[in-house]
Amino acid sequence: MTKSELQGWFAGRVPDEWFTEAPEVAVDRDEILVVGRLAEPTVGANADEATKAAACTGRIQGFREDTRAARMRIADDAEYRFGRKVAWGAECGDARIVFTNLSVPVMTRLRMGERRVLDTLVDAGVARSRSDALAWCVRLVHEHEQEWIQQLRDALVKVQEVRAEGPTPA
Repeated sequence: MTKSELQGWFAGRVPDEWFTEAPEVAVDRDEILVVGRLAEPTVGANADEATKAAACTGRIQGFREDTRAARMRIADDAEYRFGRKVAWGAECGDARIVFTNLSVPVMTRLRMGERRVLDTLVDAGVARSRSDALAWCVRLVHEHEQEWIQQLRDALVKVQEVRAEGPTPA
């Protein structure tokens, strides 16, 4: 299963009236995330930013409630077909909300110096636990090294393409 196959499958299954464009589909080893852009609500020409933001959040919440049964049916089919859980989200204006997605435990071995970094974050109240501190560190790298992470992902896609074109083992 490639990302483009997933995009195509969800584009075919998601009703056209849900989103203003084809939904964004992201996938990892555990989960498929489907996020679509909703039409922005009409709030009037003189509406301030807080009003616009509240209207967009309300639009997303309404979409979540109104489409729950249909999204669950599509997710069940996708989970059976692709072997991964499906999470949904929506965007409207500047708001992006992911409804329900996995929080997957990841085991790691850390040396004392690395554990001390996590313990410092916990002791300073930045995180509640070592697990939260590690998640905080990962989010920080994700936010500040976005371009570099994307370059790595693009390189991995190319590696997968080259592997797929190569000979198959006997």
